[in-house]
Formats: sequence, C-alpha cells, structure tokens
Amino acid sequence: MSPTGSCFWVAVLDGNVVGIVAARGNEEDNTVELRRMSVDSNYRGKGIAKALGRKVLEFAMLNNYSSVVLGTTAVKMAAHKLYESLGFKHVGVVEHYALPGMTRSLLERMFFQVRYHRYRLQLREE
Repeated sequence: MSPTGSCFWVAVLDGNVVGIVAARGNEEDNTVELRRMSVDSNYRGKGIAKALGRKVLEFAMLNNYSSVVLGTTAVKMAAHKLYESLGFKHVGVVEHYALPGMTRSLLERMFFQVRYHRYRLQLREE
C-alpha cells in the first residue's frame, strides 16, 4: 500500500470475507491512522473488529509509530465502546461534518447533520 508504512488486512471466516481494516502511516507526525474498519453485520459481536483493531495496534508498535489515530462518524455506541476498549481516548468532535460528496445544500444542512469523532491512542512519547 501507499504511502510507505501502510497496510490492509482482511478477516476471512469459512472462506468468506467478514471484515476489513487499513492502517495509513504518516511520517510527519509519526502516527498511523486506523481507517475503514468494517465487519459484515452477520458477524458482528464475535470479536472480529477487536481482532482487526489489535492488528493495527500491533503493526503500529512493530513499526515504531508513537500513536494511532482514527476518526469516525459512527452513530452506534458499540463502535465508540470498541475503540475505548482498545485503549483509544476520545479527543474531540467536529459538528456538522461534511462527508465526501455532500453538497452542503439547504436540505442536507436541515436533515443530515453528521458528527465526526476523533480518537487517539498514545503508544509512546516522542
């Protein structure tokens, strides 16, 4: 994967893809971003997301990153509890976040408001 210091994992169960996650390294601030974690709804609650998250943390430690960051628009509390169970700390929220492809039209602003939550897990001091 590009940039250097990035990786992508796929969880497979009984020959089926049941989950994915990516890690994207950032040399400027020595962080790795946990991205695009997703588990098939038929396989949620079985520890797959936690295993994928741990894989990213392991990757970060093996590659000497100082912290792991992530952002999410998840509205389900289970996602936020998962990140916290992995050791992430909630560090902020952006109100009225615009998703890629949004036009910020009057209708979107009235009916589709998104909160973007940011999390960080410090692995070591720089």
